[in-house]
Amino acid sequence: MPAAGGGGCGGGGGVAIDVHGLKRRGGGRRSWVRVDAATGASEAVEVAKPALMRRLDLPARDLRLLDPLFVYPSAILGRERAVVCNLERIRCIITADEALVLRDPEVAGGLAAEEAVRRYVDELQRRLVDRADDLPFEFIALEVALEAACSFLDAEAVELEAEAYPLLDDLTKKICTLDLERARRLKSKLVALTRRVQKVRDEIEQLMDDDGDMAEMYLTEKKRRIEASLLDEQALQGIGNNGFGPSLSAPVSPVSSPPAFRRLEKDFSFSRSRLDSFKSADSSQYNIEELEMLLEAYFVVIDYTLSKLTSLKEYIDDTEDFINIQLDNVRNQLIQFELLLTTATFVVAIFGVVSGVFGMNFEVPLFQVAHAFEWTLVITGICGITIFCCFIWYFKKRRFFPL
Repeated sequence: MPAAGGGGCGGGGGVAIDVHGLKRRGGGRRSWVRVDAATGASEAVEVAKPALMRRLDLPARDLRLLDPLFVYPSAILGRERAVVCNLERIRCIITADEALVLRDPEVAGGLAAEEAVRRYVDELQRRLVDRADDLPFEFIALEVALEAACSFLDAEAVELEAEAYPLLDDLTKKICTLDLERARRLKSKLVALTRRVQKVRDEIEQLMDDDGDMAEMYLTEKKRRIEASLLDEQALQGIGNNGFGPSLSAPVSPVSSPPAFRRLEKDFSFSRSRLDSFKSADSSQYNIEELEMLLEAYFVVIDYTLSKLTSLKEYIDDTEDFINIQLDNVRNQLIQFELLLTTATFVVAIFGVVSGVFGMNFEVPLFQVAHAFEWTLVITGICGITIFCCFIWYFKKRRFFPL
């Protein structure tokens, strides 16, 4: 493997890095950034999915969560030898010795994802250099990923708020078709963002509620205990070979075996059972309070972001109710105006009938009376006004019009 240098993200300072069997291969390879837990150096590597599955004992479905060609919700999975994280633009595999961060600038939004990966690696390296507490490496890498995801979601929420509140205030003053369309798009973005924030919150809450899942994520402690158990087993094997082993030249009867040898066999079986118990994390073996406090801090952050989005949604719903009321009022006013116009048209039609009668081309004695036409128009007008007033009174009585 080449040394970490300028090709690595965040700079490796020229320190030679052994990637422990991670080799560039053809076919199905993905580009990753490897951050070493001991030195903090980074290096760009290409690893095939089968190699990762064999090396980290990960099932294919876990690696499929990190595939940038598919859209999967956020997830944090604790496994025997790794923690798989898919948090917004950060897709990584964290072990006790390293962090592998997926980078693929060729997919949609690749430039933004590449920038997110660079910032993640830089922040992880900075925290490893300025390490002031005893947090294991996997928790530091997980914390940086959670911080990046929470910060990104909160920034999107703030941007959405800055665009939504002025628009909604304008809609309460003046209803405009263009603003209504913008509000519809904003609500769609809000629903999608709320779903993403809710998923991250649910993942953190699920981890906090399950002590077994949190214990699974103590990778450094599990590694240390397994190594200690292997050393004890090797020491017991050395004792057995040097001091208590049976003679190769003479058979040993189980009845005549010395008590020390039987004790040694018990020690071997106890060592093997203890090694098997280390491979499956038990919450009683680990002090999960440290991880629980870390998760709780970011749960508060993401819950605050969710509360802001919920408040914005409530404000949008209230604005929609106000707009619907305004539109209903306008619609009712149009219906009332149409009713008045229809009534007035009916009254005017009476004048048309009278004019038609006087315009007929045959003799009527009334036509010879002086001022008959004028009196007819006056009487018709009085009758029309009376009929119109009767209609208005009827409409008010039936509450077609507001009183």
